[in-house]
Amino acid sequence: MAVIGTRGYPSYYGGFETAVRRLVPSLADWGWDVTVYGRNAAQKDDPERDPRVTVRQTRGIESKALSTLTYGFTSSADAIVRGTDVALVMNVANGFWLPLLRLRGVRTVVNVDGIEWERAKWGKLARAVFRAGAWLTAKFADTIVVDAEAIGDYWRKKFGRESVFIPYGGDLGAGLEVPLGLQHRRYVLVVARFVPENTIAEFLEAAEILAGEHDIVIVGSNGYGGELEQRAGQLDDGHEKVRWLGHLSDDRLLHALWEHAGVYFHGHSVGGTNPALVQAMALGAPTVALDTVYNREVLGPDHNAFVAAEPSELGTERARRRYSWRSVSEGYEAALRQLLVKEK
Repeated sequence: MAVIGTRGYPSYYGGFETAVRRLVPSLADWGWDVTVYGRNAAQKDDPERDPRVTVRQTRGIESKALSTLTYGFTSSADAIVRGTDVALVMNVANGFWLPLLRLRGVRTVVNVDGIEWERAKWGKLARAVFRAGAWLTAKFADTIVVDAEAIGDYWRKKFGRESVFIPYGGDLGAGLEVPLGLQHRRYVLVVARFVPENTIAEFLEAAEILAGEHDIVIVGSNGYGGELEQRAGQLDDGHEKVRWLGHLSDDRLLHALWEHAGVYFHGHSVGGTNPALVQAMALGAPTVALDTVYNREVLGPDHNAFVAAEPSELGTERARRRYSWRSVSEGYEAALRQLLVKEK
């Protein structure tokens, strides 16, 4: 089988990459011959990399608008030439290449992610591309995977397609030490990509006030510079209590920050199940979340609409029961195996 549409394995860039990093060793355990396609810049000399997983790098155009499309095309073409029975495809932008995969007999499971054409970071052309990719995904994907039940409802109403619900997973707390000389439950944490729909601008504005009394830790960037990164840098330079760490690839440090935070701010306004929110919940971080249908779905009916004032054993148990990496991997394995059974 092939995995198409992420930055590679192992990669620590975002939710797709984390899911693949946790999924493919389990697939190898269950007897799958796994190849993960990625980009040259994404590969790392990681001692935890599973040697049973084949990593292939293809060419593409490194840009905000064209990288997903171009790498998706070259990965799909390579998978067709080398031969694969089934492919796990991430992101509806790769829906353009599903007809090619189907033509060559490759069955596909597609994780559609969120509703990309509603994201403010994309211009009109990019939104049109995502809509077209979604339409092609609805038409040509063998199985559609959604990471939130609300996204499944959208695909049923908008495209007439049923889907399989498989969320992201989270790691439970491991008793990590308080990092970076901070104090337990005495700092405010935000972890997000620097895009408008994650309410980062509003958080940075609030941080100007909060930094008068509280330590502030900002994790994230957008990878392309811009106004939000400039403002975060100015806060870091101008306030002793503000630390901007940029993008973190160190899971241990990131988990420690969640585990000991006084408040974690989650301002994501679009998309489905967000991996950062799942992980924060699993680690018991007191959470202030934007009130959206997706955030409510993750946090559950017992979570206040906006605030969990204390670390919640109930939330941690919810993560253990509903958002474990074991159950996520089993869900993908079942979806992939079902396609092979149908093929026979």
